[in-house]
Amino acid sequence: MVVIRLARGGSKKRPKYRVTVADSRQWVKGKFLEVIGSFNPNPRGDEKELVLDLERAQAWIKQGAQPSETVQTLIRRASAKA
Repeated sequence: MVVIRLARGGSKKRPKYRVTVADSRQWVKGKFLEVIGSFNPNPRGDEKELVLDLERAQAWIKQGAQPSETVQTLIRRASAKA
């Protein structure tokens, strides 16, 4: 099954996440099909909190990809801003 989920990056106590499309059997930080955005919960200066390609996300969902609960929330937030 294909899922849309967050992959953690960044340093200790400064998390940054990539919104990735991956096979559910793969390791979270491992192989992925596509990166469709990023989420930074603690942006500093010019950094953006949420960058998400809504068109690609909707295309993957139409093909049967299942977004995680957190990613669903991020998609709603990004579509409200657009």
